[in-house]
Amino acid sequence: MRILLAVDGSDQSYEAARALAHLAPAAHLTVLHALDVPKPAYPMMVPEVAQELYTTVERGMREDGERLLDRTVSILPFHTGPTSKRLELGRPAETILTVAEDERANLIVLGARGLGPVQEVLLGSVTHRVVTQAHCPTLVVNKPMRSLRTVLLPVESAQDAEAAVKFLATKPFKESLQMTVLTILPFAVPLWPVGVSASEALKEQAIASARDFVDDVASRIAKLGHQASGATTLGDPGHAIIGWAGTTQPDLILMGSRGRRGAARFLLGSASHTVLHRTPCPVLVFR
Repeated sequence: MRILLAVDGSDQSYEAARALAHLAPAAHLTVLHALDVPKPAYPMMVPEVAQELYTTVERGMREDGERLLDRTVSILPFHTGPTSKRLELGRPAETILTVAEDERANLIVLGARGLGPVQEVLLGSVTHRVVTQAHCPTLVVNKPMRSLRTVLLPVESAQDAEAAVKFLATKPFKESLQMTVLTILPFAVPLWPVGVSASEALKEQAIASARDFVDDVASRIAKLGHQASGATTLGDPGHAIIGWAGTTQPDLILMGSRGRRGAARFLLGSASHTVLHRTPCPVLVFR
């Protein structure tokens, strides 16, 4: 597995580096820092002076960036694998996406929030764009990942489940995990204009079908070397996942980027969007 670790000097980006301890050794790890050098803010400034100012600022930022990369490499887990550093000029999100393609990354790892001018309460804008547009899975780290033993795997469809099994078959984690395969039936109120008994009967059939579905997915995951069990619940998918995670406290949420309707690469499923913005733990989004 080829991994791209994007760092910006924030606490969460350092935690993203430490989180690599729980992943399988990389075939190659690229540690990336993007330099977004600000242009001079005074349009009436003499061009020569503006260029000199820009060059001075860029030089200082490059020196800081090199130190950041060196510090990040110094805290990497010893088993990470062959590692290289890249210091690239450009806007962070675009640079991360471009380098991920260039390095043929199988996984992007980054912090949930960075050092932008506004410290977002939820998910940082750079991270949101990377998760939305990346060609490969993305691990978003929002807190120290001191252990990785339990995983919550929400699945919404057969396509979702197939993508999850395909990702797990690549053996991305260092050790065997205990996984809960969760599916949510969005029954807040009766969905059909019929009598209560008929509605309840249909709901029970749907629940039974959902149980069979998650049990089958869990069985497939168990064949990959993990402990897995199925679970079902009712409610709005995004909020139900957050509620389940809040109660069971998994070390990681592993989920797909698209919902039941599917979506283009540049969209994010509503459940994935809700979870990424409200998650109590790191989230790995697969495609």
